[in-house]
Amino acid sequence: MTKIWQKSTTDTQSDTAKKVETFTVGNDYALDQILVPYDVKASKVHASALRKAGILTQEELQKLHSALDEILKIWKKGDFVITVEDEDMHTAIENYLIEKLGDLGKKIHTARSRNDQVLTAMRLYEKEKLSDILKKAKECATLLLNFAESYKTMPMPGFTHTRKAMLSSVGLWAGGFAELLILQIHSSTGVSTLINRSPLGSAAGFGTTFDIDRDFEAMELGFESPLICSTTSQLSRGFTELQLVQFLSSLTSITNRFASDVIQYSSESYHYFDFDELVCTGSSIMPQKKNPDVAELIRGHHAVITGHATTLQMLTTNLTSGYHRDLQLSKEHVVDALEKTEQVLKSTQLLIKHMVPNKKALTNSCSSEIFAAEAAYELVKQEGMSFREAYRKVATDPVLSDTLTAREVLQRCSHIGSPGNPGIDRLKQLLKEL
Repeated sequence: MTKIWQKSTTDTQSDTAKKVETFTVGNDYALDQILVPYDVKASKVHASALRKAGILTQEELQKLHSALDEILKIWKKGDFVITVEDEDMHTAIENYLIEKLGDLGKKIHTARSRNDQVLTAMRLYEKEKLSDILKKAKECATLLLNFAESYKTMPMPGFTHTRKAMLSSVGLWAGGFAELLILQIHSSTGVSTLINRSPLGSAAGFGTTFDIDRDFEAMELGFESPLICSTTSQLSRGFTELQLVQFLSSLTSITNRFASDVIQYSSESYHYFDFDELVCTGSSIMPQKKNPDVAELIRGHHAVITGHATTLQMLTTNLTSGYHRDLQLSKEHVVDALEKTEQVLKSTQLLIKHMVPNKKALTNSCSSEIFAAEAAYELVKQEGMSFREAYRKVATDPVLSDTLTAREVLQRCSHIGSPGNPGIDRLKQLLKEL
């Protein structure tokens, strides 16, 4: 199979050449299977830009577009195969065009490089996947807010240092995770801005002497604008991917913490929440087991995604400007991080949908010690003590906390963001505005 870069004197069949091919290609050819539609889309737009520049005739453009559409149809059927010998989808697509159209197929690579090809396909893929992920994150936040609203004033112990601290509520607990997701979604504008720039037309990172309308290419592909300096395209490779995966890691850190809570709070020691068996697994030896495997894997996938971010950080450390083959290795980490983040958010939705609070266990767990701070507040309000004096009095006479109940304290909590008023309506409005 002919490679794009192959010279006529290159011996590609020797043992050494095959070993080099296996090492340098790695699993890039397999990863590229999911990127084919994005490269086809970019190739069609580039062909249109070549027509605008007078390099292709209208008839040639139509033939190229038709052949590229054929590739997409074949790919959708699962029949467009990329081999190790191809190296990547770019070669496989170009070879198909040459086989189909002869010399016309060779014209498609005018004024571009595999460098801007892979960057453009990846940016298009990243844009689409990030959009899907943000939708899933919004759905998670909506489910959490609905859950919080349904159990808004159901009492629940609040913990610090894993010890009972003060009274909380199921509404406040769930609302906190929802708000954190909303804040993270809001912060996505930064990484979206990085991705939403077109590298197409930058070629190997230094532009070309062909008069390619890069603004036209960017607009046709749905980007906000092109990356202005051609050198920025190669400088952004790895850098943009790192920012994206770090964002994903921050997003899954929220679901990770939620999963850790529900693993603990659904255990026999707490029994604050019950899960439908649909989202649990059993044991091969212990008939009684109802394991929170979905929650545990949500937690585990966060660790993997964070590992991808760490790898990208190291992969891009100390690289000089321009392209380096090291950057090929970034693709796998980005693809896996995006796929896993989407899976994590879908699985988190399943957990929320199949989770029910255990009112009796939650209420019984709100024992008198969690009202100690409220007892001190009462002394401040009723007897005019300073808080420090009231604090010491309750510390030496904990019986003062025994007179309070969860119902009473929840009724007194009226300010926004308190256990009795978690502010669900305001959070729903914030989510609506995203």
